[in-house]
Amino acid sequence: MDFSIVIFLAGGLFLGWALGANDSANVFGTAVGTRMLRFRTAAILCSVGILLGAVISGAGPAETLGKLAAIDSLREAAIASASAGLTVFLMTRKGLPVSTSQAVVGALIGWNIANNLETDLAVVSKIVSTWILCPILAAILAAALLPITGFAIRRARLHLLQQDAATRWALILAGILGAYSLGANNIANVMGPFAHSIDFETLHLAGLLTLTPLQQLFLLGALAIALGVFTYSRQVMMTVGKDLFELSPVAGWVVVMAHSIVLFIFTSKALSAWIG
Repeated sequence: MDFSIVIFLAGGLFLGWALGANDSANVFGTAVGTRMLRFRTAAILCSVGILLGAVISGAGPAETLGKLAAIDSLREAAIASASAGLTVFLMTRKGLPVSTSQAVVGALIGWNIANNLETDLAVVSKIVSTWILCPILAAILAAALLPITGFAIRRARLHLLQQDAATRWALILAGILGAYSLGANNIANVMGPFAHSIDFETLHLAGLLTLTPLQQLFLLGALAIALGVFTYSRQVMMTVGKDLFELSPVAGWVVVMAHSIVLFIFTSKALSAWIG
């Protein structure tokens, strides 16, 4: 791997760091905010899940972005990624809610315009439809899970300590699923613009593991996300898990599980095609 390429990847790596600092709160914020899990433990579990999700399942979302704009120049991919990163940074400074996905999609459309290329409106329509469908589906799942979970707890008749332990493990499992889905779904935003311009050689590790050029690219992005989790996500986790909404650990599990299931569905090619 030519490490000088990392300079061109700076915009994507910055996006990854910002994503890890903010979005990790969605999957482990409740567990940390309610003190069911220590921050360091949550950060480790979240980082492992993100790394696995990005390397194993990140190709699906990246393929969709690749259909929107296939940038074959590393320099132009760096410009598109830096444009998205700058947009996220400026809007965050203004205190405005911002989506990394929207910023990257806008940057890729801008690249098409600059190069007099036609943007596939069918792909744009598919992406926008997921932005609309995702929160609706998550709300439906949460509304369905809450009474089912309450019924299961009443039927189990667990003692207080048993319920506490069961809730902790449930939050851990939901968080790991959410972290895996977060890495798989969002690595395309972080490294997608570079998918057609990176020429890494296939990497063989001790004959046990083989990483394709795309997987190596996703691994770099996932490491940047993990760095964001460790360095800057503690306060965001506390805000989401404690200060933003007063959720009980059980209600928090419902929220995290609904979020994780939806991300997993949209990450899976087969499931998302079935829903679509």
